[in-house]
Amino acid sequence: STYSNRKSYLVLLSEGHRLARSFFTACGESLISIFCIPSDLREIVFIIQSQRNYFHVRQAERLRADLLKQAHSLTKNPPVVVLLHSLSDNEGDWSILPLLPYLSYSFGKNSSWIVFLEEETNVRMATLVQVLAKFAKNKEWFLGKPLHDEESTIIHHYAFAENPSVFKYPDFAAAWALSIPLVVRLANKVRDEPLKSDFTIDLKHEVALYIWDNGKGPHLTAVPELCTDPVVSPQAQRCATTLSRELQLCGEPVNREDIFVAVKTCRKFHSERVPVIKKTWEKDALYLEYYSDHADPSIPTINLGVPNTERGHCGKTFAILQRFLSSTVPNTRWLLVVDDDTLISLPRLRVLLSCYNPSEPVCLGERYGYGLSQGGYSYITGGGGMVFSREAVVQLLDSGCKCYSNDAPDDMVLGMCLNALGLPVTHSPLFHQARPEDYARDFLAHQVPISFHKHWNIDPVAVFNKWLKDDLKEKPSGGLNKIKHELIS
Repeated sequence: STYSNRKSYLVLLSEGHRLARSFFTACGESLISIFCIPSDLREIVFIIQSQRNYFHVRQAERLRADLLKQAHSLTKNPPVVVLLHSLSDNEGDWSILPLLPYLSYSFGKNSSWIVFLEEETNVRMATLVQVLAKFAKNKEWFLGKPLHDEESTIIHHYAFAENPSVFKYPDFAAAWALSIPLVVRLANKVRDEPLKSDFTIDLKHEVALYIWDNGKGPHLTAVPELCTDPVVSPQAQRCATTLSRELQLCGEPVNREDIFVAVKTCRKFHSERVPVIKKTWEKDALYLEYYSDHADPSIPTINLGVPNTERGHCGKTFAILQRFLSSTVPNTRWLLVVDDDTLISLPRLRVLLSCYNPSEPVCLGERYGYGLSQGGYSYITGGGGMVFSREAVVQLLDSGCKCYSNDAPDDMVLGMCLNALGLPVTHSPLFHQARPEDYARDFLAHQVPISFHKHWNIDPVAVFNKWLKDDLKEKPSGGLNKIKHELIS
């Protein structure tokens, strides 16, 4: 009798579990929001890594509105949502580490988590809260989707050269989070020990290195629910964050006649690098000139009267800026300045530029920083391509900005001038200062890249064809915004 009663009880218990699973599966996140979401989401602080350019402000404000709308459906007490660019006028805020003391002071007592989001990141609030609830908030946590290097790379200063894959750093596009105990400790460290690095190159890697602190701090903890899968993919059902893998299109792509392309070269590379451009992307430019220390009519190249230098090229770049505003070249809205070993997709650039207003001073490319923790400046690193609106060039030259020598680093001098003028450097991760091999495979997997740089140890034509060439005949007009990056399986 006792055995029979126990067997009946187990059958009923099993049936109850089955019904409960079916009930929760049918109701989905609505039940999560009812039973599992805390009544107060103010212990979560969202930092949207926004930028000052109008397009990016608008993107960030849309994300903030979506977060607050979701929160309102879950609780009466919404989280704090902050746009990074609005916190202060400090140029170094985007590099995060100088910002930690402020975050600790402002949110250290009443919050549990700081969650960092890029403007393009989609968030499922209920799922994200459930993910964070798995981790004890009184401990130090560094959460994210891990990336790793396949080989040691120049953009990471060849760190972990013996085993590059051992070190994990977060993919910012998937969101990343710090527990408040970790934020407080790091903030104290920043206050007590001034940040040492002069250059900010790959922020996600540098933040992870600082937190790890040669093994004295926490490693990145992998969170499978922090994803960069497309929101419509089956895999995204489990995700707290997702990402669009389409190239942003804000209207019709800008016209070919709206972009003037300036290629910096020199005599010794006329036969080595210039032919690569002619085989790959030159045909996509309506207006393009090669600037060299030697006039070669077979290319043709133009000698601007500036002696060639082994590095820096500031004198040449400023001569290009002046020529762009002269009547010698066509009057265009945009100027693109590239090196002779830059590989670039001009059709994709035309799509991206549809999001920017050329009547504003726009300076666009891959952003680096110098001395950001000591009042330094941001700059567009030149190898990936520097894009300037006509208005930006006008303001730069009208300011009296100039090179202190012909071989000064042109991109850094321009960064100093933009900083002095209070003009923002606008970052796009689609421009790349290095080769595809120098970036994490999973990082490139969700991009539609616009440029890469350097021919070192690669076949540049093959790299262009794999990463940057679009077969427009197979796509409808204006269809570049639907390009999916399927180069990595």
